[in-house]
Amino acid sequence: MTSYPLSLPAGNPLITLTHPKKTLWVIELHNGQDSRLTHELINGGLKPALNTVEKEWRESLRLRIKDPKKNKEEGKGALIIVGRRDQDKFFSNGLDFENSQKDPNFFQDTYDPLLARILTFPIPTIAAINGHCFAGAFMLSMACDYRVMTDGSKRRAWLSMNEVHFGAPWPISFAALVRLKFGSAPLQRKMALEGHRFTPEEALQAGIVDAVVNGDTAAVLARAEELADQWAGNAQGGVWGSIKKEFARDVLDTIQKDYRPLNPFHEDAAARAKL
Repeated sequence: MTSYPLSLPAGNPLITLTHPKKTLWVIELHNGQDSRLTHELINGGLKPALNTVEKEWRESLRLRIKDPKKNKEEGKGALIIVGRRDQDKFFSNGLDFENSQKDPNFFQDTYDPLLARILTFPIPTIAAINGHCFAGAFMLSMACDYRVMTDGSKRRAWLSMNEVHFGAPWPISFAALVRLKFGSAPLQRKMALEGHRFTPEEALQAGIVDAVVNGDTAAVLARAEELADQWAGNAQGGVWGSIKKEFARDVLDTIQKDYRPLNPFHEDAAARAKL
C-alpha cells in the first residue's frame, strides 16, 4: 500500500504524488522554482509516479471486473499534473537544455518514452498549467488529454515552443505530437517556426487549452479536478488507453525511430546509464 504523499526521487524529491480522493491522483512538479524537466525528475520522479498510479488504478479496475454490481465505483480514475503549488509563475520552464544536450540518448531513452507513456496512459490526464509553460513542458502538457490554464490576470503566463529562438532543433517526437494534436498548418507554423508566445486566451481560441481559469494555482487545480471528475468514469471500461494508442499510432511509431548513424559512443552511453 502506497503511503501518501509520495515524494520522488527518494532523498532529492523533485515531484510529489498525492491521492486526495479515491478517483484522483495529482503529480506536483517542484524542481526549484521553475520545475525544469531533468533526467532525474523524469526517470526518478515522473516515471515511477506514473507506475504507482497505474498499479493502484488497475487494482481498483480488477475489483470492478470481478463484481461490477458490488463495485460500481471501482475502476474510476484520473491524473492531474501541476506545477509547483506554492507559486503562480511556472508550470514548467521546459527541459534542462544544457545538461540534456550532454546525453546523446536523452530523447531516445528518457524524454520520448515519457511522452509515449502519458499519450497512452490508461486513465484521463489533465495538465493544470498554473504559469509559464515552455518547450519540453509544453510538449508534456500536449501529451495529456486535457489542458487547463491560468488566465494570466494575476501574473502573466505564456505557452511557447521557443526552441527556434535559441537554436535548438526539434526531435522527431515534437513534430509528430504537434501534428497529432493540432492539425492546422498555420497554427503549426506559428507554434514551431515563429515560437509564438500564446497568451491563455489565444491558446483557448486556438484549441490548445480546454479552459482558462481566473485565479491562482488552487483555482486552476479546482477546474482541473472538475474535468477529472467528469471523465474519471470513462476509465472504468479499461479501454481509455488502448483507444488513445490507436489515435497516437503514427506518433508512437515515429518516436521509436532513431535516424542517427550507428555510433558505439551512443550505445555505450545508453548502456552506462542503465547498468
